[in-house]
Amino acid sequence: QLQASGGGLVQAGGSLRLSCTASRVSLDKYTIGWFRQAPGKEREGVACIGSSGAHTIYTDSVKGRFTISRDIAENTVALQITGLKPDDTALYYCMLLGYGRPCPDPLPNSGYGYQGQGTQVTVSS
Repeated sequence: QLQASGGGLVQAGGSLRLSCTASRVSLDKYTIGWFRQAPGKEREGVACIGSSGAHTIYTDSVKGRFTISRDIAENTVALQITGLKPDDTALYYCMLLGYGRPCPDPLPNSGYGYQGQGTQVTVSS
């Protein structure tokens, strides 16, 4: 089970660093995706990092502002967010997207397994 953390309430233009951790699995060979769901909207995939760590994909609305990365030693996948906008307000999740594979393109709206409780990001204008 993956667990997302690091969300919070920030002003527009601010930054956050979200973290995805796993308690029972080593993430280093898994393809990991970050997803978000805003109230009244469908869940969308925002970023993905492939199993090698070299392949990343972002949805168009976050390109240049979101950066996904992997820390093998800490067994985490981070999502660094800069230039936050009110439209980024959502519940953010991390999920598995595969094993030993590059990111799917285009990004799907969900991954595999239980999504966890997510972490809330709220951006004030």
